[in-house]
Amino acid sequence: MVASETILSVKDLRVRFRTLDGAVEAVKGINIHVNAGETVAVVGESGSGKSQTMMAAMSLLASNGEATGVVDYRGRNLLTVSKSELNQIRGRKISMIFQEPMTSLDPLYSIGNQLIEPIRRHRGLSAAEAREEALKLLRLVHIPDPERRMKSYPHEMSGGQRQRVMIAMALANDPDILIADEPTTALDVTIQAQILMLLAELQRKLGMAIVFITHDLGIVRRFADRVYVMRYGEVVEEGEAEAIFVNPQHAYTKMLLAAEPTGTKAPPPPNAPVLLEGRNVEVTFKIGGGFLAGEPLILRAVDRISIRLKRNQTIGIVGESGSGKSTLGRALLRLLPSDGLIRFGDRDISTADRQAMRPLRRELQLVFQDPFGSLS
Repeated sequence: MVASETILSVKDLRVRFRTLDGAVEAVKGINIHVNAGETVAVVGESGSGKSQTMMAAMSLLASNGEATGVVDYRGRNLLTVSKSELNQIRGRKISMIFQEPMTSLDPLYSIGNQLIEPIRRHRGLSAAEAREEALKLLRLVHIPDPERRMKSYPHEMSGGQRQRVMIAMALANDPDILIADEPTTALDVTIQAQILMLLAELQRKLGMAIVFITHDLGIVRRFADRVYVMRYGEVVEEGEAEAIFVNPQHAYTKMLLAAEPTGTKAPPPPNAPVLLEGRNVEVTFKIGGGFLAGEPLILRAVDRISIRLKRNQTIGIVGESGSGKSTLGRALLRLLPSDGLIRFGDRDISTADRQAMRPLRRELQLVFQDPFGSLS
């Protein structure tokens, strides 16, 4: 394989969506190409069209979407090939990691089944061989206790762990091109670095190309060979990554590079009242068990944590995926049963039921990790 060989070429791609207010053009005649073995970054703000560009290239647009132009993968236009041929390319030759793993994982099947099935289908392995491959992939993406996690369902894993499972699934069949749509958004910084280094290692080993769809300029500068900057459905600048960072030409690119937050935050007043307090908060879950399985395993997700939040104060709860930080937040808002004391203002809400909490919900709000799971 020649390193400079172009394996994916997007020409005059236009994406339109039919809406009640008329047609909306999300991508406006862009041209992008990907060479074998290189890393390309498509950068832009939310709504710039970067994700829709790759969704169109994979023929994964919503039902009200339409793509025109050419998406040439090794001499085949993916916008016009048959469904059977497209299915042979998608997931095998070209894989994609989506931004929100919960929308891609089936809640009715275990993680193991969802890994094993595509491995068997695309690689023709036996069930036992596919299971070993699945375990190997889970270890590669640093899923703790992979034997047990093979039996887990998506809702039993943290957001970061679900994303790592998606990365494992995308790599399962040694793809020619890996499209990564904000692949590490849900991961803590430690695992983020490990995953990115893993992708770089696999790229060198397999010779695959990687397309990063991202707003994270740190990822772009560290890993990308070339960059496309998108705004309002158009490519406003393209070039070698280092040249883009050292000498950007377009005003929008300059704005993105200058958008790092600056300044310092003001501390809360010393006499600010405590709004939310937790003392010795404890959350446990039962895993498994039953008539045939025996005694369930008790998982202590939050172990006697105390926390105080004052008016006008911002606190950060930091930890790796699965450390219990999201569970603690849900417990403090009485969205999960817990032990210990929880106070909101001068009210003890430790044992408040759903009805008692209803008047307080407007004052205690939560923004979830996966917005798709919250929107109807």
